[in-house]
Amino acid sequence: MTTRRGLFVAPFDELADPRVVGDLAAAAEAAGWDGFFVWDHLLYGDRVTDIADVWTCCAVIATRTQRLSFGPMVTPLARRRPQVLARQAASLAVLSGGRFVLGLGLGDDGAGELSGFGDEADPKVRGRMLDEGLEVLTGLLGGETVDHDGAHFTVRDARFRPAAAVPIWMAGRFGNRKPLRRAARHDGFFVIGLDGPEDLDRVTADLAEHSPPAGFDVVVDLRPEQDVAPWLDRGASWVLTRVGPFDIDLDAVRRIVDAGP
Repeated sequence: MTTRRGLFVAPFDELADPRVVGDLAAAAEAAGWDGFFVWDHLLYGDRVTDIADVWTCCAVIATRTQRLSFGPMVTPLARRRPQVLARQAASLAVLSGGRFVLGLGLGDDGAGELSGFGDEADPKVRGRMLDEGLEVLTGLLGGETVDHDGAHFTVRDARFRPAAAVPIWMAGRFGNRKPLRRAARHDGFFVIGLDGPEDLDRVTADLAEHSPPAGFDVVVDLRPEQDVAPWLDRGASWVLTRVGPFDIDLDAVRRIVDAGP
């Protein structure tokens, strides 16, 4: 397996401008990076002042690049309507020529990001909403007729006809079995909280028990100062370099981007 390299960028503070994000994505492509993935948040505590909208950033990335894979990493599906998200994802897939990847997860109520806006704060309830929303979302993205009347979402006899496929990567913390099982039903697993590259052996072994589809991606992220070499060719198809979230310096970010993978 050849491990692809990407950037995992928090569009906060000095990067809270979609034009700046677009510039960085174009520079990343020129420097040889394979992907450019953007955090999806509304709040991120007292140390972060400004945050750019992830969907606007994704549209800019789509138009400023030709080769990069990109997408939100990750969107809490429980705070969005799955039918609206399906339209957004399908449109970005078309705009980018099929390079868009949809990252989804439970989300977190840190800094009151969910409860402060009236969204569901209980992670168990969000888990049920995630599974129900995925049923609607994947049906619509798959061109199926969806007639769903569930506990959290209602869709009446709706059908989309997406012009490009949308891979779905599910996020989950290392060691939690349910997110891994959920991810195995889709196209990739963004594993959060690995202690070291040896943990990838357990991840790949656990995934094999659930028979993920061909081409399934295992995705990890590292801090810029971490040595990438021990993580390559250990079962992860993507190793991302994290940019942010705190004390972002644009010049320092440009140096990371321009250095290439």
